Amino acid sequence: MKKYILILSVAIMALACTKNTFVNRSELNLYSEAELQQMANTEYKSTLAKSRVVSPSVSKDAEMVTRVGNRIANAVNTYFRDKKIDNPYKDYKWEFNLVDDKQVNAWCMPGGKVVVYTGLLPVAQNEAALAVVMGHEITHALAQHGNERMSQGMLQQLGGVALSVAVANKPAETQNIFMSAYGIGTTVGGILPFSRKQELEADHYGLILCAVAGYNPREAVPFWERMQKMSSGQEPPELLSTHPSDETRIEQVKKYSEEAMKYYKPMKK
Repeated sequence: MKKYILILSVAIMALACTKNTFVNRSELNLYSEAELQQMANTEYKSTLAKSRVVSPSVSKDAEMVTRVGNRIANAVNTYFRDKKIDNPYKDYKWEFNLVDDKQVNAWCMPGGKVVVYTGLLPVAQNEAALAVVMGHEITHALAQHGNERMSQGMLQQLGGVALSVAVANKPAETQNIFMSAYGIGTTVGGILPFSRKQELEADHYGLILCAVAGYNPREAVPFWERMQKMSSGQEPPELLSTHPSDETRIEQVKKYSEEAMKYYKPMKK
């Protein structure tokens, strides 16, 4: 029986591998972008309804989050146009919200549903560093990292059934896997960790988007160094619970930031 289950799992994985044109590699994606966006819309609204959302009309910080998000969203379009690649994300309905919460965290759901927590801002310290984080999180969505993690989680826990079947039969389990896959509302022990490959992809392409948006990608190194100091000898911030930071990674970020400088055109004041 185990042999047949293994063969079935391998077959599912082979059929579900798709090419992601943003990061230019094949991925295990059991679920379509449309399915995940539908689920994301529901979970995003639910998350915001339970949160203290800060309005841009009354907060310069919230206004900054919206401004940075819109610049990076435009950078996504510019990146694909300049590369002469069809943009599979052109129909994203982007939303950017600042949530009043001490978590040092941010995340992006499928379809461009983004949240930044106020606890991140004192660590970011400036708009360019915030762009580094938002570019990183948006890259996780564009690179389908959440789909990869959810596919792995669904295979392990629910056997890789259709998303509609999973939602109908085991809604709580499916919701937990979805939220965990996107690093939302979970504890460190319950998170499906991003792989090193996914992390480096998010660093790499996130800094390119940051630069295309007009933000200095060299702000990445001091930001991640600040994050690393925060995790020394204590429980890491939420952002680092799914984004392990070490000296090797920071050295890699230095290389990525210099590469991204080729795309950098400072914003006109």
